[in-house]
Amino acid sequence: MKPSPALVSAFASLQSLAAALTIAEINGNKFISPYSGQTVTNVTGLLIAKGPSGVWIRSTTPDNDRATSEAIYVFGSSVGSTVAVGDIISLDGKVSEYRSANTYLYLTEITSPQNVQVLSSGNTVTPLVIGAGDLKPPAVQYTALDGGDIYAVPNGVANISAVNPVLEPTKYGLDFWESLSGELVTIKKPAVTKQPNSYGDTWVVGDWATTGRNAHGGLTMSDKDSNPETIIIGSPLDGTKNPTNSKMGDQLEEITGIVTQTFGFYAVLPLTKVKVTTPASAAVAPSSLKSKGNCKGVTVGSYNVENLAPTSAHMSKVANHVVNYMNSPDLLFIQEVQDNSGPTDGDNVVSANATLAALTAAIKTAGGPAYASVEVAPASPNVDGGQPGGNIRQAYLYRSDLISLYKPNQGTGSDRTTVVPGAKRGDPPYLSFNPGRIEPASPAWQASRKPLAAAWVFKGASKPFYTVNVHFTSKGGGTSLHGDVRPPLNGGVEQRTLQANVTGSFIAGILAADSKAAVIAAGDFNEFEFVKPIKTFKEITKMKDLDVVVKTPLSERYTYAFDMNSQALDHMMVSPSIACNVATKFEHLHLNSWAAYADVVSDHDPSLAQFNLCG
Repeated sequence: MKPSPALVSAFASLQSLAAALTIAEINGNKFISPYSGQTVTNVTGLLIAKGPSGVWIRSTTPDNDRATSEAIYVFGSSVGSTVAVGDIISLDGKVSEYRSANTYLYLTEITSPQNVQVLSSGNTVTPLVIGAGDLKPPAVQYTALDGGDIYAVPNGVANISAVNPVLEPTKYGLDFWESLSGELVTIKKPAVTKQPNSYGDTWVVGDWATTGRNAHGGLTMSDKDSNPETIIIGSPLDGTKNPTNSKMGDQLEEITGIVTQTFGFYAVLPLTKVKVTTPASAAVAPSSLKSKGNCKGVTVGSYNVENLAPTSAHMSKVANHVVNYMNSPDLLFIQEVQDNSGPTDGDNVVSANATLAALTAAIKTAGGPAYASVEVAPASPNVDGGQPGGNIRQAYLYRSDLISLYKPNQGTGSDRTTVVPGAKRGDPPYLSFNPGRIEPASPAWQASRKPLAAAWVFKGASKPFYTVNVHFTSKGGGTSLHGDVRPPLNGGVEQRTLQANVTGSFIAGILAADSKAAVIAAGDFNEFEFVKPIKTFKEITKMKDLDVVVKTPLSERYTYAFDMNSQALDHMMVSPSIACNVATKFEHLHLNSWAAYADVVSDHDPSLAQFNLCG
């Protein structure tokens, strides 16, 4: 007997139900779905959140495997029009892997949803609580593919999407967040670890274990630990806007939202905007270090003043920092000094004498001393990198009543200064050009700042001391710590290593001429103390990082805040004769890295040291 159409339809439905995949099966226990590119039918889940371009559903038949997410994003602008949060729905669609750039991780989603049916409504939606039970983010490593060191060289030896490793969410941060992809989660007791960007995207940690917590509430990175336990809070799903004026250490109202991938990072999209409940203290104390006015207590500072031009709006604020927080150091290394016309391109202006005059005048107006200044301008426009037309360079400010150049001989942008032995035995070495640039024709400095070397003598001292003001090439071209490329690309690391070799060899020449010479190298190295360029520099010179010398707590070794990390890009290195002197002191002044966006003067924090340079 021929079966009835109704019976055939019922049998087909049973076959479809029997063949339907669970959401956990679609996600799988890896980064890329085992069903990518395939059509799936009768996928059933509880609708846990709605967004402008789709919905998120959670499995009603969980598999209890910690590595497989029980939720998934259904992409389709019309899919949410007939359903509500709390509905259990079924649908057909295609499993897709999406990313908006080829260095980002993929987001597993269901696209082209069809046959959306509501099976029941009014069901309870309960978020998962991060930090509760076994939902604790790992606090050190990101992925097994980093080999234990996220800044290992060479970079980019593997791609997560190609290897597609099995997730180990209790060991690795990326695995943890991937195992929650699409889930509705709650973050209890969230705290801001970095001021938000202009869109209000805000890095936070919640009520779970962290490493590297600093006094301002951020997380400071250290060797082989770049804080995967942090998460960025993105754009709210209800269309509201997160505040842009929060700052490091602010306590927030409890956050509930969806875990997803956005712009190269795992993120939580909150149901509504974040709210500050307890602002962090805005008080920052001035440095405890003050010049003694003699060679037994010389103060030396370093500050990247971020594209400072004569008309810069932050000129007076930089001056205030120098006078009232850095206590007007005897000698100040500064970086990112622009030329007299600022970022005006094509005018052939390269000198920064007006910029430096404006800064020294602002310092005097703020109650500081009458500083003198020295620079060596770039040989021609736009050869030193930085903002087009700005021609940034390093310069020194110094107390001319206390300190002077030793055998001064001003170099030009193309002059190569060298170390010249003293005329007779026992005489200290001097520099052929003072101040002068180090190997300006070297390919190491292609489109980058050349180090500014100088030799000085302090009033009452028996010997000169030597300084090298650096601003190594930037990290431009790097990839996200949450990205597909592993270890992530550390932009410019090869060039910075070359620069470390050139700079280090010059300093080694000073110490070869006088093993007891007092040498200070400071500035924006654009690299971390435990990564190859700085390791190379220290191996060649035998110089010591002052953070190590004075035993700065690891959590307070930072001068910059970027993405999830407080980090040290700026360093002050000293020769052994300074490092072993009991008078040596050093502090970072966290004036900018923690502050609300409107209060930031520079993107770097200044640092201040005190030395005995009597010789």
